[in-house]
Amino acid sequence: MSKELYIIRHAKSDWGFELKDFDRPLSTRGFKDAPAMAGRLRAQAPEIECLISSPAKRAITTAQVFADALRIPIKEIEIRESIYEARVEALLQVVNSIDDVYSRVALFGHNPGLTMLANYLGSSNIFNIPTCGIVRLRFPHADSWGEISGSTGETISFIYPKDGQ
Repeated sequence: MSKELYIIRHAKSDWGFELKDFDRPLSTRGFKDAPAMAGRLRAQAPEIECLISSPAKRAITTAQVFADALRIPIKEIEIRESIYEARVEALLQVVNSIDDVYSRVALFGHNPGLTMLANYLGSSNIFNIPTCGIVRLRFPHADSWGEISGSTGETISFIYPKDGQ
C-alpha cells in the first residue's frame, strides 16, 4: 500500500504582538485562509487519517482548523516538538517514524524546512510553500513510512491561498 504525505505550512501569523516566535497566533488573514484551504483539501483528499503538528501556536491552530474540516478529533492531533524550526533531517525522522497503520498523513510546520522537505522528497522544485500552502506527495513504492527517503515521492499537487482557485 502506498503512502501519501500532505505537507502543510501554517496559516499567516500575526506579527503585531510582543510575543516569542513560538507563541505568535494566526492573523485575521490566517483565520480566513485556513478554513478555505482545509475545505479545498477535504474536497481533494477526505481520507486523511492522521495530523502531525509543530507545537508552535500558529501551526497547532492551523492543524485544529484542518482537523475540524476533515472530521478528525482535535485531541488526536499528534504534537511533535522536533518539527519546530526543523531542518530536512529532523523532518525526515518525523516522517520515517509515522505509524504504518496510517497511509495518508498531514504534517503541519514551518518554512524553510517544509519547502526543503517537499523538494527533497518530491518530484517538483518548489521555490517556496506560502502560508497555508499544501504539497501532496505520493510514495507509490513505500509500504512503510520508514522506507521514505530523498526523491522517492511524486509531487501530486501544490495548492495555496492565492493560486487562483
